[in-house]
Amino acid sequence: MTQPDLLTHARLYLCTDARRRQGDFEDFVDAAFEGGVDIIQLRDKTLEAAEELELLEVLNKVATRHSKLWAVNDRADIARVSGAPVFHVGQKDLPLPVARQLLGDTAAIGLSTHGPDQVDAAIAASSGSAGLDYFCVGPLWATPTKPGRTPVGLGLVTYATEAVERAGSALPWFAIGGIDLSNVEQVVAAGASRIVVVRAITEAEDPTAAAKALLEALDA
Repeated sequence: MTQPDLLTHARLYLCTDARRRQGDFEDFVDAAFEGGVDIIQLRDKTLEAAEELELLEVLNKVATRHSKLWAVNDRADIARVSGAPVFHVGQKDLPLPVARQLLGDTAAIGLSTHGPDQVDAAIAASSGSAGLDYFCVGPLWATPTKPGRTPVGLGLVTYATEAVERAGSALPWFAIGGIDLSNVEQVVAAGASRIVVVRAITEAEDPTAAAKALLEALDA
């Protein structure tokens, strides 16, 4: 598959830190991809630039072996230098036109959204060759990875589902925030077909099995 096809067909997106405590970053991302994760984003605010680039070399190597995607969060300079195929920004990070100017048209760019107006803006920003490539909706539930962020609830998932349909858009979007096996069926029932997870896989004893179980729940 081409890079755009990989993004279009992606259903399971994982965000992970550098795994310093476990010391198993390469083995972990390999196991997650083996279980069916489509995209892995390295998201660790404690990393210096040089450390992040070293880990991204590892992530790139493993992702290439599995024919999967990998992502950089927030830092467009890191994304450009590392050749990341996916770059993700929040509402208060680089504006989309600036990110696109820095990265060109080789990287897919995604955006976090937290309300109906932001969902509508993301869909509108997808038009044209320089537009947005995907967006995320959340956090659905309170999560320690985003302390202080007010949960948006499942209603925004339903809103995004209907908004994309009204716009006749094929823009991929993911639900995010506190999603695990205990609630993923609710997320699917609300309209999502793609999810972003963190602890559901990073804290699993068997990342491969955890990823497979989440995909099975999405299919169900």
